[in-house]
Amino acid sequence: MSYVKEIDMKKNWFEGSSIIECNIQDIKQAIENPGEFHRNVTSFMPGLKSVELLEQGADYVLIKTDEGIMKRTDIKSKIEASRIIIEFHEEYDAGRMVKTNSYHSNEFSICEKGVHLQTIISEVSAPGILGFLYRLFGSNNIGNGILQSYKNYIESIY
Repeated sequence: MSYVKEIDMKKNWFEGSSIIECNIQDIKQAIENPGEFHRNVTSFMPGLKSVELLEQGADYVLIKTDEGIMKRTDIKSKIEASRIIIEFHEEYDAGRMVKTNSYHSNEFSICEKGVHLQTIISEVSAPGILGFLYRLFGSNNIGNGILQSYKNYIESIY
């Protein structure tokens, strides 16, 4: 009998929001080059020292960090007058540490103080004991780090 309760991966693993001091046009400009956008946002993640864009295609990017290889696939952007939605699947192979798979949805929408960013991370999987610990305890650190990375990157260029 196992005493470890499995996490329901159909639920949102992380859901959070932030206000970015910019306008929606700034977001539209920032995502014009998806490879550079994803690389630059990733470079603002806490703890990463090196981030390099290895490859990009019509709907994917391959990024190398000092922790491992990140592949974002099925990247879809929906651009409207008052909001932008960016969604993708992410596979992150952090070498010996852990290999994760997840789905990310980021909605940027106009608000009174700039742009409201709503981030949802779901469908998280990671094998092994380190993966279990990642799934169980990592959501707030990872999710808030991602939110802050979007904010810091976008505010640094506008």
